[in-house]
Amino acid sequence: MGATIDEDSVRHIAVLSRLDLTDEEVAKFSSELSAIVDYVDQLNELDTGDVPPTAHVLAVHNVFRADEPAPSPGPNVVLANAPQRQDTFFKVPKVLDQDSA
Repeated sequence: MGATIDEDSVRHIAVLSRLDLTDEEVAKFSSELSAIVDYVDQLNELDTGDVPPTAHVLAVHNVFRADEPAPSPGPNVVLANAPQRQDTFFKVPKVLDQDSA
């Protein structure tokens, strides 16, 4: 058996997590967390030297549509729902002062 998570550790974690646990819950979680740590110790015993690092176990690829140019709808259509506009531009609040840019 590997490392055990004692009840004091569970209480400490509960305080940090702002959880109010009963004594029964503390005992239960102590046992369950110890079992999890034991299982991870078993996994650490596996020889993974020949296993290449991977971010995902399945082959993942993006499916993109063909990038074909299309006519623009024009500024009046694009700006039709704009809350504010000035000529053919979106009008937005100033974010930075000239001095801070």
